Amino acid sequence: MLIDTINVYRVAMPLVYPFRTAFGNDAVIESVLVKISSNGIVGWGESSPWKAPAYSSEFAAAAFMLLRDFIAPLVMRKDIESPEQLLQILSCIKGNYFAKAAIDLAWWDLYSKLQKKPLWKVLGGTRDKVEVGADFGIMESIDKLLETIEISIKAGFKRVKLKYRPGWEIDMVSSVRNAFPKLTMHIDCNSAYTLSDIEMFKKLDKYELSMIEQPLMHDDLVDHAVLANRIATPICLDESITSIDKARKAVQLKSCRWINIKPGRVGGITNAKAIHDFCNNEGVPCWIGGMLESSIGSSACIALATLPNIRYPSDIFPTKRFYEKDLGIPEILLSGPSEIAAPNVAGIGAAADESQLKKYTIEAATLP
Repeated sequence: MLIDTINVYRVAMPLVYPFRTAFGNDAVIESVLVKISSNGIVGWGESSPWKAPAYSSEFAAAAFMLLRDFIAPLVMRKDIESPEQLLQILSCIKGNYFAKAAIDLAWWDLYSKLQKKPLWKVLGGTRDKVEVGADFGIMESIDKLLETIEISIKAGFKRVKLKYRPGWEIDMVSSVRNAFPKLTMHIDCNSAYTLSDIEMFKKLDKYELSMIEQPLMHDDLVDHAVLANRIATPICLDESITSIDKARKAVQLKSCRWINIKPGRVGGITNAKAIHDFCNNEGVPCWIGGMLESSIGSSACIALATLPNIRYPSDIFPTKRFYEKDLGIPEILLSGPSEIAAPNVAGIGAAADESQLKKYTIEAATLP
């Protein structure tokens, strides 16, 4: 398919309340959106590196510039028939996975529309509904956290994730476990700790967490292997897994027993699917993570979550959890307790709401 038009947008989407993690507090989520066209058919992609280079070395303003000045010109007027061909075109650019992901996601949306199939079916998904969980950032008090967790449990959510950082640690986990003895839960450290904290991690073993997500440095594999050998609770790697090569090394080093796959972090659906397939062959279960994308990015995550080796409820959220009104249409809705239905329409099943896109766009570019 010949790419004849590319539109790139940097947007800022205000949250209904700040999202607090180990790497900072955010009231607005910055994303980059890409719309590509081929002979009148349009594909949408979204990648959310956020405003500051805190989760990773990338950030939205830089991703927008890279897409506008380098990536889009590489892709423009190319007849791209396979994801491998797109990867080859982008191989001259080192790293910058979030920026690459936006164009990759848009290509897959366009490709599956031309196939007249939902993206999840094109990828080989095995279910039309995906399990999702509830996430909780750092709150103003433990009492407030317990109150909101109870609401989620009554709503039928099958697991919760607790953000974890210095000052919001073992006492918080202890309080949650005492209040909900049978709750499936895990913590996400967002790379806030080092091996000097091993004794603290050992104390967490008694709380029967499903996993500890990304406890150590954002690009580390070796120290995670050391920690994994010293504690009973499984480690899940997130930020450290940016490619199929990093996934392979993590498995070889026994750095983790779970892998969280975020399409933005790994460069798009092509690489996300490759990591999933590798882990499936190696017996390492996965689940899908999110970056608080609009329904455009979340819909791509839903497609990935239908794959067979997704073994844990994923971080895909109904729109109202974080936004008053979604930038994309339709909104993401629960189809039942702790589940979201995969759309039965061609492509990802979502597109930009033009009025919301205009409202939240910071800068835009068009390559005709």
